[in-house]
Amino acid sequence: MTTTAADTTAPIEGGERGQASGQTSAQDSVPHGGHGYAKQKDQHLKRLRRIEGQIRGLQRMVEEDVYCIDILTQVSASTKALQSFALQLLEEHLRHCVASAAVESAAQGETEGTSEVDAKVAEATAAIARLLRT
Repeated sequence: MTTTAADTTAPIEGGERGQASGQTSAQDSVPHGGHGYAKQKDQHLKRLRRIEGQIRGLQRMVEEDVYCIDILTQVSASTKALQSFALQLLEEHLRHCVASAAVESAAQGETEGTSEVDAKVAEATAAIARLLRT
């Protein structure tokens, strides 16, 4: 298997919505017009399927007793793919969700109490912190 990180990118662990083991975010309970990644959803799904193939390839490599270093090389490529995907989602979140909250806040003439903007920035900051821990 020779897929590289440049060929793929992937999701945050825990499934389609990027939620780890039963966690929910504020976004799950608040209906809105769409997520920042909506315009590229098909591309994202294609990338995720490619990463899924990489992971299945890792399973096959272990089943076939492939040399450890070769498996570790594929683990590294898969990890980089997931990190790249996460960064792309983060960028889309900042461009869409955070920017929309700021525009809505400005349109409402809010100078204080920009709680939605603050919440979006805090949410993005927490996501960045999680990415840095991995």
